[in-house]
Amino acid sequence: MAQYIEAIGRRKESTARVRVTEGSGVFTVNDKPLDVYFPRTGDAPMILQALEAAGQNPALTDVSVKVEGGGISGQRDAVKLGLARALVTMDEGARKALREKGLLTRDARVKERKKPGLKRARKAPTYTKR
Repeated sequence: MAQYIEAIGRRKESTARVRVTEGSGVFTVNDKPLDVYFPRTGDAPMILQALEAAGQNPALTDVSVKVEGGGISGQRDAVKLGLARALVTMDEGARKALREKGLLTRDARVKERKKPGLKRARKAPTYTKR
């Protein structure tokens, strides 16, 4: 087994464990190819922009991801953050380029909790005068 670099990425309720190794350009997410696991149009290029910003050749880098929890967007962003963190661990010189593109910042927005007396976090019941 080749030596790998591992990093964790999180977003909303999603957690992604990303492993990067030198290889032949295989990108798998939960044992499926990237394009199969994230079939939406812009998802795969958004994830791969971390490799491009770090100056890594995607054809020479194998990436294996285990992602769980949350929905499609949360999982996509978790994978993107985990990949960026792994690339910084591999090459500290890539930090500046990744930081400029905003790929190393964890998006801390999460669902707000429901409040008592309200229908959701902020939606109040309909007001009736009589």
